[in-house]
Amino acid sequence: MPNIDIARNLASIQERIEKASAKCGRNPAKVQLVAVSKTIPPETVKTAIDAGATILGENYIQEACNKIEILGKGVSWHFIGHLQSNKAKHAVELFDLIHSIDNPHLAERLNREAQKKHKIMPVLIQVNIAEEDTKHGTDTQTALQLIKDISLLNNLRIQGLMTMPPWSSDPEDSRPYFISLRRLRDELEKQKPGNVSLKELSMGMSSDFEVAIEEGATIVRVGTSIFGPRD
Repeated sequence: MPNIDIARNLASIQERIEKASAKCGRNPAKVQLVAVSKTIPPETVKTAIDAGATILGENYIQEACNKIEILGKGVSWHFIGHLQSNKAKHAVELFDLIHSIDNPHLAERLNREAQKKHKIMPVLIQVNIAEEDTKHGTDTQTALQLIKDISLLNNLRIQGLMTMPPWSSDPEDSRPYFISLRRLRDELEKQKPGNVSLKELSMGMSSDFEVAIEEGATIVRVGTSIFGPRD
């Protein structure tokens, strides 16, 4: 990797989170930063942890398993990629929050594995808010039913929603999708079961996280702006 000043980058992102929060009258302490460490070698991730990163985001189970074995559980690890149901056992063992639940079969598999571990697994529902064929996620019409189905599973706890808008170099292009997810959350709040929380909105990445914060994000997933361009 090129010589990247990760500590400086991390401090810059935190400062931008604070400014974006102040712009819309929000408390920056209510916005969690997930440092997306997928494809980043453990020694580089360790630099980010030493510089103050407290949540790491991974997309691939095997890579995360190796990394967590080296770096340990002194920080929180989030799974933010597409999760195959045959990897549910490892996901439950490794992660503190799974962002990408989008179907009942996956939820049921995770629930079984969490039961075996005597663990309550926090999860987010991934919504394909732009209805892109290339993206995973439930659609807005089926989100409520999925939430109701998962609410019946004793070892999963829904904490909120996640989305990924279509990529654009202009962060303003993402705003309508962030607004749509927030409005969907507000609608679901009126109909959700009592044991479901929708307090978290995981949305916004390196290119658009400030806009996401303005529209209500409580979790932003930032990788390139911390670790530099990926190979």
